[in-house]
Amino acid sequence: MHDLLNGLEGQIIISCQAGPDEPLHGSAFMAAMARAAAVGGAAGIRANGAADIAAICATVTLPVIGIHKQDYPDSAVYITPTFADARSVVEAGAKIVALDGTARPRPNGETLPEIIRRIHDELHALVMVDLSSVEDATFADAAGADILGTTLSGYTDHGRPALEGPDLDFISELNRAFRKPVVAEGRFYDPAQVTEAFVRGAFAVVVGGAVTRPHEITRRFVAASLGYTRLSTGPAASKGETFAP
Repeated sequence: MHDLLNGLEGQIIISCQAGPDEPLHGSAFMAAMARAAAVGGAAGIRANGAADIAAICATVTLPVIGIHKQDYPDSAVYITPTFADARSVVEAGAKIVALDGTARPRPNGETLPEIIRRIHDELHALVMVDLSSVEDATFADAAGADILGTTLSGYTDHGRPALEGPDLDFISELNRAFRKPVVAEGRFYDPAQVTEAFVRGAFAVVVGGAVTRPHEITRRFVAASLGYTRLSTGPAASKGETFAP
């Protein structure tokens, strides 16, 4: 497992996920996306659900951080809420299990320390915790987590406020307070943000929608074009046209 972590240090991990309402939903698409990430130089993949993870593991040799997103009626925890969810992603091929690292109640009365212990003892996998605050990190660190992730910053009621971009200050705070690897994740859209994350002490950076959701990428380019009209028309336009809002 130490070799696994060493291989991710200073590297980019690509999150290959697509929900049922997205054009690229489906294991075949996610496996192809993972292959593209591997060709591009990614060192790991983050993926959701046993079917996608199994397809990705059959396509690339990169280590997979596996999650299982699941709604339960008695809990707000959504990312790998139970041990059974964790087991499903490891059995599909994930080497690292990522799960909600907050202290919020989990389904069936399970607790984070219990789930982490069972992942270590029974599944022999590493655990990455998705956090929304330093308080979350304190709880998850004591529970035995191996990797601290900034994934939930801005996405819980009790945690840090939502930002348009990545929560770079959170990376710095986690590095000052804890000795475990900090994986930066959430709203990375620009390579310069990735560079800054490493400057802040990130062990690795997870990039998702900026490269794996073409419909979102298209929307950003379309938004940049809205409100502009062509001022010149005709044959000369292609030589010296100007634009204005």
